[in-house]
Amino acid sequence: MTHWTMMAGVVLLALPRMAAAQDSITDPPSAGPRIQAGLSVATDERRRGLSWSGGRAVVAGEASATIGAVTGAARVTSLRGSARADGADAVADLSLTGGIDAGGVRIEAGGVAHLFGGAGRRMDYGELSLAARYAFGPAQFDAGIDYAPDQAAIGGDNAYLHAGTSAGIPGTPWTVLGSVGRSIGGGSPDPRVDRLRPGGAYSDWRVGVEHIRGPLVLGLTYAGTDLSDDRLPSRFADRANSGDRLTASARVSF
Repeated sequence: MTHWTMMAGVVLLALPRMAAAQDSITDPPSAGPRIQAGLSVATDERRRGLSWSGGRAVVAGEASATIGAVTGAARVTSLRGSARADGADAVADLSLTGGIDAGGVRIEAGGVAHLFGGAGRRMDYGELSLAARYAFGPAQFDAGIDYAPDQAAIGGDNAYLHAGTSAGIPGTPWTVLGSVGRSIGGGSPDPRVDRLRPGGAYSDWRVGVEHIRGPLVLGLTYAGTDLSDDRLPSRFADRANSGDRLTASARVSF
């Protein structure tokens, strides 16, 4: 049995228990699913300080359904021949997350599968996540870890530790946000290890603002990493699109 199978089993066993615990506190037995959807555009698909779309603009569609404390979600994003994903034209992120409230802190656990379409070889991989969230007035704080067990598509395993905050400015439609993260893990000679860690472990950060008016959210984010140009990673690293970048986005929900 692989590490991925064991950890996925733990998460899947835990989610129903989390949902039952939350339902007994907040949701009536007859409560139906809460469904949300959205469409977005952005000047770059940037994750953990790295571009997944080769610095090109993207469009994305997403949908989620929540039953009790468990949420299933799907997001499909255009990648337009991503170097980081061996020429993939799109990625679908399929996730399942469950949460409970404990003393004012929201604890969430789940998993996500990243499925790539149009890649030159199989680039799909999965991650497990654990996070804690806390709200204080208009501010929200979160910290957590996303862990991808050893998989050929990423040349080893990968752990991403992160912390962030966001706060709405009272009396205005503006929200400010910021986060920091650190990517670490073990690798092999497979060059695909550079997909998530170009040249080795690295740190990333981002700051931004959002303008929220009803279902429309306009965003502007500046993200960067501590990656240096003296590293010589493989073509999967897409180093030309791994530096500091200003990204604009727009999203409408319905």
